[in-house]
Amino acid sequence: MTGKKADRTPASRTPFVLLMVLLLGGGLLGLLLLNTALNQGSFDKSRLKRQNAELSDEEQALRQQLEAVSAPGELARKAEDLGMVPGTNPAFIDPGTGQVHGSAKPASPKPTPTPTASPPVPIAAGTPAPAPATGPSAVPTPTDTTPTPPATSGPAPR
Repeated sequence: MTGKKADRTPASRTPFVLLMVLLLGGGLLGLLLLNTALNQGSFDKSRLKRQNAELSDEEQALRQQLEAVSAPGELARKAEDLGMVPGTNPAFIDPGTGQVHGSAKPASPKPTPTPTASPPVPIAAGTPAPAPATGPSAVPTPTDTTPTPPATSGPAPR
């Protein structure tokens, strides 16, 4: 009988040891996967923080551009470039009574500068000189200076 007992002891420990190794391995694998998931979330968080900082910087730059473009001096310069002149005495209408307060006067346009003759452009030898412009078409009018788009070959860019 003593021989049978010695044979059973190693056989009964094997399933228990195998179970413990599998549980330990499964636990370590689970911890590894959990740690990887947490690290991935940390990387995503830092990437999103960096992206948020970049977008905040871009927003601030765009706000500064907007403030620069909408500054009163810049708006006045652009209005003057378009040919607008500042108004003088405005009249106000009371919406309740419909009564007009003040007397409106039309704005007087600024005098436009007269075009001066530009110095002659030197012409290379052998090139015929252009004929001087005469008649009513000698001075271009705003309708004559409409830019035409350049001719392109091939399909238009997208």
